[in-house]
Amino acid sequence: MTERRELERRFDALKGANLKLDLTRGKPAAEQLDLADELDGYLGGDFRAEDGTDVRNYGGLRGLSEARDLGARLLEVAPEAVIAGGNASLTLMFFVLDAAMNTGLTGSRWRDAQPVKALCPVPGYDRHFVLAEALGMELVTVPMTDSGPDMDAVEELVATDNAVRCIWCVPKYSNPTGCIYSEDTVRRLAELPARHAPPQPGGQPFLVLWDNAYTVHDFDFPPPRLTPILPMAKAAGTADSIAMFASTSKITFAGGGVSFVGGGAGFLDAVEKRLSILMVGPDKLNQLRHARFLAGDRIEQHMRAHAEIVRPKFDAVERGLARGLGGTGLARWTRPRGGYFVSLDTPPGLATAVVALAAELGVALTPAGATFPYGRDPEDRNIRIAPTLATLDEVEAGIEVLTLCVKLAAARQADQR
Repeated sequence: MTERRELERRFDALKGANLKLDLTRGKPAAEQLDLADELDGYLGGDFRAEDGTDVRNYGGLRGLSEARDLGARLLEVAPEAVIAGGNASLTLMFFVLDAAMNTGLTGSRWRDAQPVKALCPVPGYDRHFVLAEALGMELVTVPMTDSGPDMDAVEELVATDNAVRCIWCVPKYSNPTGCIYSEDTVRRLAELPARHAPPQPGGQPFLVLWDNAYTVHDFDFPPPRLTPILPMAKAAGTADSIAMFASTSKITFAGGGVSFVGGGAGFLDAVEKRLSILMVGPDKLNQLRHARFLAGDRIEQHMRAHAEIVRPKFDAVERGLARGLGGTGLARWTRPRGGYFVSLDTPPGLATAVVALAAELGVALTPAGATFPYGRDPEDRNIRIAPTLATLDEVEAGIEVLTLCVKLAAARQADQR
């Protein structure tokens, strides 16, 4: 009881500090955005692409060839396996899933055989879950491990339930755990569509949704490497069931980047056919300036500059958590080598209380449960930490508050037993 009184005293003392800290979403800091300011006016009046295309005009549904080269480097595929789009990969994800669900891509539409289920590794990315739910899919959780989704559980579900039509993946620096999928996990995911329970006649059997959002967001150089999935899928005959996504949104300007979708030839033909109804061409001006800005070895140079800004904030998270919670048995957390998040697990039943206590002290955290479908963490234990937007001082102060709130929530829970 003495320990709890001391925690309560420290908590009350911080109430008067008038903190206003935001660790909720994985946004780049202004200093990171400044790294791409050169993009403004970068074309200098030269609007001709390498093949002579006037990028100010209509056309080119698959995007400029040099933009597709950029996407190919991010996705580790050949340029012909990429379509370059607008500023948001999330838009392309919605487009692909909406087409599969409501009109069909390489087969009949999914909605003709209800229910339609999406596999969601947890903890995972909330926007993936919201997108699939908005399209009428039932969200089915599978556990995440240090090497990716629990593939035994995934394969069992896919083989026995033909209502399961897709799986969400963030294969490098997964949101929020920061894990990198192992080679064995990538191989099994590439083979997964071939394991699918027999679909309805003519139906699209399965999609692996490969959101490689953090592919070059490394802290260390040379960086760890993710095994490319498309060569394995081609070997397994499943390339048209792999939907790959990436963007420059956190590389250059978060609201003004270029997005990419990649996959097998049949899949991309179907995407292009559907795109032809929606538009007559993407923003090729933005594609060209990005392709020129990030040409050659500029991506690695640029991402090294990002790492110099971001890495110290993640180091501060690690130091603060270790200092405040190390050896207490009250939490475990990840230490990623890149990406945008740290995943913290408290004892069961504490995450909601911790987030609420932190809010009382002026520290905004991602809502408890956000990393699970429908916003419901069945154990109420996972908290996602997003340190990039805050300053280093703010990160240090925010983690100090967070560790205090974990201890206080645990003490209050213990006293209620």
